[in-house]
Amino acid sequence: MIKNYIYIFFLSLTVLVTASDHGVSNMAEETLLTHKTPTCGCCKEWIKHLKKDGFNTYTQDHENLEDIKEMYGIKPKYRSCHTAVSNDGYVFEGHIPSKYISKFLSEEHPDAIGLSVPGMPLGSPGMEVGDRFMPYDVLILFKDGSSKVFAEVRQK
Repeated sequence: MIKNYIYIFFLSLTVLVTASDHGVSNMAEETLLTHKTPTCGCCKEWIKHLKKDGFNTYTQDHENLEDIKEMYGIKPKYRSCHTAVSNDGYVFEGHIPSKYISKFLSEEHPDAIGLSVPGMPLGSPGMEVGDRFMPYDVLILFKDGSSKVFAEVRQK
């Protein structure tokens, strides 16, 4: 487990150094490390969604994500199948549309740890199944363990 934390630290450091070496000022705001299981297809689709919208994404596969979710303070009721982390340490749990991640990263949220779409709602990015859609909320997660609605998603 310590080996994984060291790997995460060095991967994040590498991304930051690469960004500064290439003169990319906003790279830290647009780069996410996504922790997922090796066989999860919806996670791969969500990552494609992020890349399509201009995010730089890296992945790290884990057999079990429990330690990652615990490390970042994501309570069980806010969890989904993957956890992405920005270079600033913000977490993005689940199938969050990229536009809300961009919005969150462009604002100041000193008491927040990130955003979450709990569960796996049909029609969310990576969870597309034909025309099926289930309305859902994007939650902002706070350091004290509470949350509130950041965005309501009522249609595709």
